[in-house]
Amino acid sequence: MSDKNCSIIGVDHLEFYVGNAKQSAFFYSHCFGFKVVAYQGLETGNRKVTSYVMEQGDVRFVLSSTMDPTHPIAQSVLKHGDTIAVLALEVPDAAKAYDYAIAQGAIGTIPCTDYEDEHGILRFAAVSTFGDVSVKFVERKHYAGNFAPGFVARYPAHHPSVGLTRIDHVVGNVERGMMNHWVDFFMQTMGFELQMHFDDRAISTEYSALMSKVLRKGGKTIVNINEPADGRRKSQIEEYLDFHHGPGIQHIGLATEDIVATVVRLKEAGVEFLPIPKTYYDDLGDWVQELEIPVEQLAELGILVDRDEDGYLLQLFTKPVGDRPTLFFEIIERHGSRGFGAGNFKSLFVAIEREQSLRGNL
Repeated sequence: MSDKNCSIIGVDHLEFYVGNAKQSAFFYSHCFGFKVVAYQGLETGNRKVTSYVMEQGDVRFVLSSTMDPTHPIAQSVLKHGDTIAVLALEVPDAAKAYDYAIAQGAIGTIPCTDYEDEHGILRFAAVSTFGDVSVKFVERKHYAGNFAPGFVARYPAHHPSVGLTRIDHVVGNVERGMMNHWVDFFMQTMGFELQMHFDDRAISTEYSALMSKVLRKGGKTIVNINEPADGRRKSQIEEYLDFHHGPGIQHIGLATEDIVATVVRLKEAGVEFLPIPKTYYDDLGDWVQELEIPVEQLAELGILVDRDEDGYLLQLFTKPVGDRPTLFFEIIERHGSRGFGAGNFKSLFVAIEREQSLRGNL
């Protein structure tokens, strides 16, 4: 079967199920620089779901909550807290992508459906993946509207952009022993390819470890799957699974072309990042002097640096954005490197474990 049956253009959007979409939209606007571009709710005739569509660069979030306690969104929020429930992939042909996935063993949750208004036809379908996460196939070639039928355009005042440009990668956490199952699932049903693999020797500390596989589809759709590995104490993956009450999307890598400016704006807006030990910057080596950013500024902002045969990257991680130690974000600037900061794993995990210890979960 030819690859066009599972062709993926890129990430169309991520849909968050949240307890209060209006307040979440305020948070992502004022703290992360997103603008509200579309809305559905009571004023548009939707009596059950309120959704705000947020955009910045090529990043699109949909924040959805419900007014019906029996609605699946309410059940999701009760179980998981605020979570990313839908990974929506733009495809050239939603019916072919869906039929291909089903033929390869995926379980459908939404059959191929057409939504139509004066702007054209939006076609989509969805399949279930790990935990309660759905992958939605979205076909936009016959739709010229703002986002989707049922939504109206919104142009309220918003906090200035912080410089986020695109979704770099999506990371899912699954139970011990299930990583290979879900890696095979994405490869078989959607045509992803294995890019790299990190085992517990690469990602470990004195106390905990995890394993991770990186999947890529085309040049820019990247999904990482993590599972816990044996360790003396509870790993960050186990902590996530405990408080999320099952597998789910742990974090999103958001790309920027100027990580210093982005991080400065995020910190000014109140976003909290994992503190990195100052000793990390004593061991970077002479090569970082080639960067245009002084080491002292990297240390002040807590930015991590790594390099491989293709180039280097700069990255740092927020603290969890909710009360549960679950969802967080990574800010990343790439200069050739296609990796994920393997050289930073030790320092990063020590920082995470310090936060776990403060929460009483290590």
